Amino acid sequence: MSNITNNSTPVIAGVEITTDAKGRFSLNALHKASGAEKKNGPSYWLALDSTTQLINELDNQSTEISVVKKEGRYGGTFAHELLAVSYAGWINPAFQLQVNQTFIDYRSGKLTATPIDPMVALNDPATMRGLLLGYTEKVLTLENQVQEMKPDVDALHRIAKSHGGTCITAAAKDLQIRPKDFFAYLNANNCIYRRAGGKSWLAYQSKIQSGLLEHRVTVVTRGDGSEKTVEQVLVTPKGLAKLSQSLNQQAA
Repeated sequence: MSNITNNSTPVIAGVEITTDAKGRFSLNALHKASGAEKKNGPSYWLALDSTTQLINELDNQSTEISVVKKEGRYGGTFAHELLAVSYAGWINPAFQLQVNQTFIDYRSGKLTATPIDPMVALNDPATMRGLLLGYTEKVLTLENQVQEMKPDVDALHRIAKSHGGTCITAAAKDLQIRPKDFFAYLNANNCIYRRAGGKSWLAYQSKIQSGLLEHRVTVVTRGDGSEKTVEQVLVTPKGLAKLSQSLNQQAA
């Protein structure tokens, strides 16, 4: 028997081909997808001797019943995949090819899962088990990702809480980016600029006020003994943490 459960369903001609807990496909849904002509109803096909022989053969080879009829709102006739494809071929050869290819894509995971009717899920223990298992797997995966990211997050917090600015060249090395590229990045993202005709980089006032950058003024002695004032942009610990996150997001 098929291992497919109804946590997702293939769609043919806009009709969801639902399955039951054992992975049997709804012949009523296939009938609707084919055009729903009365003469092509599942009961007519099931009454054929050739269909009976096929069902008996499948039942002899499996511990599961190949065809079941269910009552209620979500009832109908559900059949083994081979029977469903055979039924489609009885309706129309072209329809059989379409159904067969859809089932192949469904099994291979090429089809996008369709939303589950919450009432169907609540009334179907197999669906509920599948949903709970899937949810548990996602939670465990997220927990593992959080644990893997924790050292990086802790490192960023330590950087942000530390004291003292770092020159842009040194900050570039900390962020594992070429200084030339880092200067260009800061300039392109309105962090630093040069005055017209000037050579020194300056920090935008908005970045200074937000605590990402700061200025350091240094007095340098020239060779002739005179002094000059030099401004240097520093990346604060908070700025280093923020820029690290921005660069990582840009690279993702």
